[in-house]
Parts: sequence; structure tokens; C-alpha cells
Amino acid sequence: MTLVKICGVNDAVGFDAAAAAGADLVGFVFYPPSPRAVTPESAATLSARLAGGPQRVGLFVDPEDALLEAVLAALPLDLIQLHGEETPARAAAIRARFGRPVMKALGVAEPADLARLAEYASAVDRFLLDAKPPPGASLPGGNAAAFDWGLLAGQAIPRPWLLAGGLTPETVGAALRRTGAPGVDVSSGVERARGVKDPALIQAFVTAARA
Repeated sequence: MTLVKICGVNDAVGFDAAAAAGADLVGFVFYPPSPRAVTPESAATLSARLAGGPQRVGLFVDPEDALLEAVLAALPLDLIQLHGEETPARAAAIRARFGRPVMKALGVAEPADLARLAEYASAVDRFLLDAKPPPGASLPGGNAAAFDWGLLAGQAIPRPWLLAGGLTPETVGAALRRTGAPGVDVSSGVERARGVKDPALIQAFVTAARA
């Protein structure tokens, strides 16, 4: 069954909707420039709304250890997502120090970008293949932009992975058929306004992905 991650959850409405729709993972963004950012305390409050349910993912952009420590002290993340310029060595160090699986996001725009998968394969547990930010974008992800899925044709991904970038309830089915991705990640595609999740869109996305 296709794994579904709802990222950028920052309020009770979004969290409850993701859980009710049967999402496998929910993402909390610990990157203040993002309109979807949460504090460790607010993320812990949201997570406490439900025992069990989706796995909790923390999204970080080139984090210092102090931030990771503060977040993990507040809530027990199941997965650490690195969405910055973290090197393989840094990713491996985070995984070793904090004892959590690590998912590395890689921006894709051309075939050369996929060559980086081999560099990270031994350092991380999962990959998130996302569109490279468009020119002038202030965020490393969540920009409602897709990349050319044809770049993945014949590409062996050395770890479990999720497809991200511009996915919506209307496009996720085609994306899965085209890429064979074992999982998908969505943020802006299930929002009614920037940073505001829409329960109906979340349900529609999960339904479409699983269909």
C-alpha cells in the first residue's frame, strides 16, 4: 500500500484530519521561515492529541544539535527529515547521535541530481525526492512545484523513498503510475491557503493515493 505523508501540519484541524484520513506519517516543520513552522512545544501538544496513529516526522533544515535535542526532548519523533544542505557525514552523525531513522530530501531538476543518491545511501534510511526550489524561492520545499518524473525512469533508488513536489489530489494518481513511487509526501497540495491545511483536501489526497 502506498505510504502517505502529510507534511507541514501546524494545527489541530490538520493533525486530526491527517489521522482520520489514515495518513501514515505527519510532518512537523521546525524551520521558522516556513509558514508551516511549529515550535517543539506546539508540536508536542498536537502529537498528544492521539496516542498512536501516524508516525511523527520532524523536518529540519541544516539543524544544530541543540535544536534536535530540544525537539526530541519535547516529543518522541519517529523519523528525522533533513531538508537542507546536510552532507552524508552530517546525516550519518545525526542518525548515530539521536538514534532515529533519517530521511534525506534531495532536490531534483536534472539527471545529475539523482547521482547524489549513492553518496547518501549508507548514511540515511529513506529518501524524499522533491523538486528543486524555483528561482527566488525562500523555502527548500513546499513550493507547489513538480519536477520531471521522467527522470526517474529506470532509476534504482537505493533506499525506501517518497515522491514530493507539487502533488495534489488530482495529480497524485498519475505521479504514482508514472514513477512507481512507494510513497508520497504532500504539503501545499492539501492547503486552502498557504500554511493552512484543508481536511477535505487531505482526505481526497489520501483516497487518490491509495486508489
